[in-house]
Order: sequence, then structure tokens, then C-alpha cells
Amino acid sequence: MAVQPEDILNFWFSPKMRENWFVKSDEIDTEIRDSFLPAYEDARNEKMEGWKQQPESALALTILFDQFPRNMFRGSPRSFESDGLARDIAVQALDHDFDRQLSADQRQFFYLPLMHSEKLSDQKRSVELYEKLADPVSLDFARQHHDIIERFGRFPHRNKVLGRETTAEEAEFLKEHTGF
Repeated sequence: MAVQPEDILNFWFSPKMRENWFVKSDEIDTEIRDSFLPAYEDARNEKMEGWKQQPESALALTILFDQFPRNMFRGSPRSFESDGLARDIAVQALDHDFDRQLSADQRQFFYLPLMHSEKLSDQKRSVELYEKLADPVSLDFARQHHDIIERFGRFPHRNKVLGRETTAEEAEFLKEHTGF
């Protein structure tokens, strides 16, 4: 049976996953890959376009494109391949105020694609959204991401996996900051 939006949301917002949202875990990576890789491929092939029309399904699609690849393809360029898709869906959802129809825990996953973006304008919007969310920890991360993009125009910790040259200034930065 095909994966439905509620399958993604129930999985992602389960107590087990909440504890592992921002933790590296081979077990979680495998579970996400085994459970959701076919849905991810279907979505990449535009078989889930209707999901963009409602808050919950748009959120599920955003998570599928933004969060799941970071687990399914950890350490590979593929982990970032759908960032632009996630960003576009998130922006469309925000333009329709979908985030305001969801809980604070849920809405932050519409904001993360902006935080993951290497565009300064997205970073500025991310900080503004996290300021309204009133979560100091998430706001601090948003500001850190913003400051890195403002300084370098990209995330230097992605350079190696994406095959990009690292500048001397970035190399110095990476001695102190290994990533998120």
C-alpha cells in the first residue's frame, strides 16, 4: 500500500523519533530508508503533487524532501538533492499560512528548509519565522545558520560531500565548527 501523509507524520512525530530528530543514528537511518525510500522516489517523480494542497500533507511532503534524505543518504550528495524541492513546498505552504494551522512542533519543519538553504534571503526569513515561534534553542540554530551563509555564501561543512573546493577561510572555520 502506498505511503500516506499521515504515515509520515505519525512516524516523524512519534516519541521515538522526537528523541532522534537531530541525532545521527544508523538504526534510524536504515528504518527511514526501508520505510520511506519508495515514497521519496515517487515524490521525486511528481506522483504526490496533490499533497501540496493541504497543511498536513504539505508538511509530510516537506519532511519527505528535507529531513528523510539527510537520514536515507547520510554522507552522500544525495542527502541534499531535494533541498530545493523542500524549500519550494515550504515557501508555498508559508504563503498559504499552512504553518499557522499546525502545532509549533510541526510548523518548525516548514521552517527548516529555509534554514538548510544556502540563499541569504531564505536564511533571513528563517530567522524571522523562528523569532515568531519563540523557541530560543531553534532560534539560536537559525541564527547560526544565517551567520554562516552571510559569511561564506554556503555551508562549508557540505563542501567535502558535495565535491566543492574549500577556501582557506572555510578550512579555518571548519577546525572549530564541524557542522550541525
